[in-house]
Amino acid sequence: MVIRPNGYSIWERIQRDLDRRIKATGTRNAYFPLFIPESFLKKEAEHVEGFAPQCAVVTYAGAKVLEEKLVVRPTSETIINSMFAKWVQSYRDLPLLINQWANVVRWEMRTRLFLRTTEFLWQEGHTCHATHEEAEAEARLMLGVYSQFAEETLAMPVIAGIKSDSEKFAGALRTYSIEAMMQDKKALQSGTSHNLSTNFAKAFNTLFLDKDGKQKLVHQTSWGVSTRLIGAMIMTHSDDKGLVLPPKLAETHVVIVPIMADQAAKQGVLEVSDRLAADIRAAAAVLPYDAGVLVDKDDTKQPGWKFHEHELLGTPLRIELGPRDMAKNQAVVVRRDTGKKEFIPLERIPAHVVETLTAMQRDLLERARMFRDTNCFGVQSYEEFKKRIDEPGGFFMAPWCRSAACEARIKDDTKATIRCLPMDAAYEPLKEDGPCMVCGGGAGSCVRAIVARNY
Repeated sequence: MVIRPNGYSIWERIQRDLDRRIKATGTRNAYFPLFIPESFLKKEAEHVEGFAPQCAVVTYAGAKVLEEKLVVRPTSETIINSMFAKWVQSYRDLPLLINQWANVVRWEMRTRLFLRTTEFLWQEGHTCHATHEEAEAEARLMLGVYSQFAEETLAMPVIAGIKSDSEKFAGALRTYSIEAMMQDKKALQSGTSHNLSTNFAKAFNTLFLDKDGKQKLVHQTSWGVSTRLIGAMIMTHSDDKGLVLPPKLAETHVVIVPIMADQAAKQGVLEVSDRLAADIRAAAAVLPYDAGVLVDKDDTKQPGWKFHEHELLGTPLRIELGPRDMAKNQAVVVRRDTGKKEFIPLERIPAHVVETLTAMQRDLLERARMFRDTNCFGVQSYEEFKKRIDEPGGFFMAPWCRSAACEARIKDDTKATIRCLPMDAAYEPLKEDGPCMVCGGGAGSCVRAIVARNY
């Protein structure tokens, strides 16, 4: 997948915002090798079993067959743990909080741009702790960071929950995820946080001398998001005209399109456009991001062409300014998300831009939240669920007995999966009074499951 500049600018803003949030937790960035000795991957049994089908393996390099195969990293738990085992000696070395921004390779048979590609960009955090409780707190903390980031920056509402055992990360004790609803009502897993317990510490003999003088295994977490977030943002907000960008992710926030009917008017319109752009930049300094303002002076394109081009690119606000507008001391301001046109006095436009960009960020989140909530349904009967998963579709909240057989039956019958188990204040799955939707058993001991078709 090639990410062109307009797309990569979105990733840069995701990276900048999330990197700030990650560092605020005390985590520091590092970098680890792309090539992982095959023996490392084999040290943790569940991990290698889970990732083996997706691994790309180097067998020949430097004009000779390698003595040991190298795996192109599908994730970095094993290579990072080989170093953690050297770095951690004492309780004084803990907690150890490391993040990496990198690319990974997973040999996908059916690719889908941004969502599931052979190579993609991501961040992966890896931490070591003295106790289970500390590791669990870290996994929950990062789930919260991802949830806030998704809603505050992507304007994408998410449901945070626990993954079922069959859906959890290979080698983890417990996996948390955030799940978002796309406009076709399918679910998209948008971030994960894993409590790895001591599974990788056992495999790599990562021990520390505790305060009581005893050698103990570290407890670990890992957590990550990827360029899948760009796909999530596109599918949450965009329309048939092109991108709809939350302002926090836009590179150009305002485009001023000068409308010049003749050469005589050109100079005056451009001068007013440039002054207006400068005034908008000054007013937008109060926003929590650098607002990009462009005066589109391209003489080779007609105004109508420019309108459509900036709709396609997702520029949040368009300002149309021509001689007749100047005569009335006004301009036309158009919101990309709603298409609403307003005639605004020139002196009022800078403040109006700041107000509208702020409102647009908020409105996109609320609109997406309303869409999701409208398409979430409670079901008790398996027959009812099977009928409704096709039409109207959406997220279905149902009692589940936690049986792997019932979970597999849902997938076999409907191609839907249990996305997550929403949690109570103690981060335990919410209880359900009714019997299991699938088998009719487990009354009184069922949990609530979010069931949906997914990407």
